[in-house]
Amino acid sequence: MKLFDVYPLFDVNIVKGKGCKVWDDKGQEYLDLYGGHAVISIGHSHPHYIEKVTEQLQKIGFYSNSVINTLQQQVAERLGKISGYEDYQLFLINSGAEANENALKLASFKNPTATRILSCEKSFHGRTSLAVEVTNNPKIVAPLNDNHHVRFLPLNDIEPWVRELSRGGVAAVILECIQGVGGIQMATPKFAQDLAYACKRYGATLICDEIQCGYGRSGKFFAHQWLGIKPDIITVAKGIANGFPMGGVLISPDFQPIYGQLGTTFGGNHLACAAALAVLDVFEQENLVDNAREVGDYLIEKLNNLKNEELKEKGSSHIKEVRGRGLMIGIDLDIPHKDVRQPLIYQEHCFTGCAGQNILRLLPPLCLTKADADLFIEKLNKILKTL
Repeated sequence: MKLFDVYPLFDVNIVKGKGCKVWDDKGQEYLDLYGGHAVISIGHSHPHYIEKVTEQLQKIGFYSNSVINTLQQQVAERLGKISGYEDYQLFLINSGAEANENALKLASFKNPTATRILSCEKSFHGRTSLAVEVTNNPKIVAPLNDNHHVRFLPLNDIEPWVRELSRGGVAAVILECIQGVGGIQMATPKFAQDLAYACKRYGATLICDEIQCGYGRSGKFFAHQWLGIKPDIITVAKGIANGFPMGGVLISPDFQPIYGQLGTTFGGNHLACAAALAVLDVFEQENLVDNAREVGDYLIEKLNNLKNEELKEKGSSHIKEVRGRGLMIGIDLDIPHKDVRQPLIYQEHCFTGCAGQNILRLLPPLCLTKADADLFIEKLNKILKTL
């Protein structure tokens, strides 16, 4: 049997990681500015994480959700406290797409006569049934998923959102406060506040997709906390368990749970919860949310300096704009990102992500240091000077 060939692959076999570095099977070291799609929150192979996951595996790795699992209760209590949502409820699953599926289902259960959803242009919310339908990429929406529930509207332009909400029949509005795949486009506080008000006025559930921009990455625990809003539902995944498959839905107390309404086989299993608790331990012990803000500000400043230096030296700059908050950063280029990304990997041994055709996307572990940031700037500058 062969693998189903849907991933274009770099010719690199990563076999080991530590902190913000990874190594291939030939022993070559790489600086990791991507963290496996924003998944590695506390760094590769953190010793506390290894200890806690190993300790749990030696007890029990899995049992079903038909029995008490006090680890789930601990995750809920700890996550509520660190995020400022102690009055919310937590439903644990396996992935970001699954988190968004369940969030949208809850919104529909709450308002069963409403069958419309509003989502952003350039949004990405996952690849499963409802999640892919609210994702603004026709190439990955199968005909079976295209059920005409969704209207895509521009970010930061409130008028069309209010117009659609006022028509009625909107069960949910789903929003990435910092778009990831969409190119690190950021919602403004005024837009977010006006949208939250309109959702409340017209009875729509506001869902903030914090799968990529949340869990400390923006320099606050959730990116929407920069905007002065409180969504009805928050979805999380990626960094929640530092690579162990896990997702979660934080649910307002306005929603009343009903037995059998939601369910999962693997979600919130013992091993996943041990991983999530280890992540929260490290967040608190190493002040990683503050570090993301401090080092992110430093890196954004260095990138803007590099853009301006390039402009002086060459009369033009391949860096058009730098966007982002904390350690979620987009570098908008005037050339295809592959012209920069590929030599960064193969010549300078540094991983970054991308978005669209022209954007480098940086999503490093939240333990990134200023020295790591300086090293990245040095590597990026070397490549830009050759183009």
